Amino acid sequence: MRKLPERTCVITKEKTLKKDLLRVVRDKEGNVSIDITGKANGRGAYLKKDIEVIKKAQSTKALDRILEVTIPDSIYEEMINMLK
Repeated sequence: MRKLPERTCVITKEKTLKKDLLRVVRDKEGNVSIDITGKANGRGAYLKKDIEVIKKAQSTKALDRILEVTIPDSIYEEMINMLK
């Protein structure tokens, strides 16, 4: 049986299956996007698919530090809308 890929949420530090997480990516130009395929090039960070976790990431600016770039509020809004 194949091992399912796991990643760690940067907020909860919880190890979860990759499909249960959202990946946010910063490319070489510094553009930030939500990686739906999980295969986009660039530095990525994983967030649990939970509105509270996304709001906490926004308020603590944890993603800004991890990806070393300012994350626009529109990215957080887009993630929350994807979960609704």
